Amino acid sequence: MADHHDTEHKHGSMNIRAQEKTFEGFIRISVWVAGISIAILIFMALVNS
Repeated sequence: MADHHDTEHKHGSMNIRAQEKTFEGFIRISVWVAGISIAILIFMALVNS
């Protein structure tokens, strides 16, 4: 098997800015979709559809 112990890995040294930006975008879109869905449901309840 391959020996994967050639380099030292330091916990927390990886640059994760791209993942953080992606997660922030996902959360932002999720909040908007949830808010719009709730608004549509309230509108439908008010007009008795």
